[in-house]
Amino acid sequence: MQKQFSQRIFLSPFKLVEIFSRPFPVFIFFSLFYLFIGRLHGDVLQPSKVAYFNYLADAFLHGQLNFRSIPPDTHDLILFQGRYFAYWPPFPALLLLPFVSLFGINFSDILFTLVLAALNLSLLIMLLRRARREQLVQVSDRQIGLLTLFMGLGTAYLTISPFGRVWFTSQIVSIFAMLLAYIAAISLKGWPAFLITGLGIAAAMATRNPLLAAGLFPAWYLISRHTRLGFKSLVFHCILALLPVLFTLVLIGLYNYLRFGSALDIGYAYHLMDARFVDDYHRYGPFSLFYVPVNVFYQYLYYPFPLSESSLMGGSLFLLSPLFFVIFAVLWFERKSWDMWMLLLTVLVLDVPILLLMGTGWIQFGPRYTLDFIVPLLLLTAMGLKRIPGWLSLLLVSVSIFQYLIGCVFLMFFI
Repeated sequence: MQKQFSQRIFLSPFKLVEIFSRPFPVFIFFSLFYLFIGRLHGDVLQPSKVAYFNYLADAFLHGQLNFRSIPPDTHDLILFQGRYFAYWPPFPALLLLPFVSLFGINFSDILFTLVLAALNLSLLIMLLRRARREQLVQVSDRQIGLLTLFMGLGTAYLTISPFGRVWFTSQIVSIFAMLLAYIAAISLKGWPAFLITGLGIAAAMATRNPLLAAGLFPAWYLISRHTRLGFKSLVFHCILALLPVLFTLVLIGLYNYLRFGSALDIGYAYHLMDARFVDDYHRYGPFSLFYVPVNVFYQYLYYPFPLSESSLMGGSLFLLSPLFFVIFAVLWFERKSWDMWMLLLTVLVLDVPILLLMGTGWIQFGPRYTLDFIVPLLLLTAMGLKRIPGWLSLLLVSVSIFQYLIGCVFLMFFI
């Protein structure tokens, strides 16, 4: 009797976790949870001070590319020939067009971001289920629920979801596009798989330019699963996937040309950056090997506790989210899997511009820029869950959630 009672107590957390393997309850829970966190920080019905995509959507609605009015904060904007521009790619502004059209420039980017962030977690469940069906990963519903909780509460994703802000909105939108691309690549067959995957990667790239490289794994997966089509047919399908990407590249080049006179100029030379970056920018530019040691330190090594203002420079991906340590087991036990190596290659290629970039992502808690490769990273993690006991994975996720909840509350006082 006592043994049965102890087993019931032990299993109850796993039963609870299993609820988070269902898309709709997850969407409702995280929408409310992020809403609660956002409300603790301020008025979620008002835009953040840096809702720049609202201003860009408003500009598009009035047939121009520069802002029609000046935001309350102009930090990180482009000031060129007396006009303000956004240097971020414009896809999030396109998503905001109907909302800004209906509610005006003061539409809440906070609400938009947190709802989309909750939707992303439902899409993650769909991705993991389809990856399980295709035997890419071997995970139970409980493990899917655990990974959903882990992403939503135990990674830097928690710190960007409830607050709006142009930088955070950009990353939430890019993750949304990546998830759609990966779901299409893994779950669809034939030409729809190629086309929709291409559209998803194009949208991710039109949100954060380096995310073109997020298409490495989907490209491998699609080609390796469609070899039976024959060479000519496979080439046609690949062209179908590339068309939206190439079309988007042309549009981005035209967008830059119309603003600054060059297809390759995003306006960084006119960037209203923080004063601490000015000297390094003039000496080394926006991307340089000079920045690698600092970025490696704050992305992989730095532990931000005990908390201080320097904690907002980042934090170790593995120490703050220790479930990611399971990836090292995956590298050994799955070393014969080409899928694993292509996921890893995608992560590494996406990490290159992050390591070369001027600045760590400050102000942040945790390695915010690593969210650029969170989708392939979570698939790698899912591959490794079968290698560790359930109680250990639950413990590692609990540690991650505990640390990020503290860090998220601390971050509120500085943003």
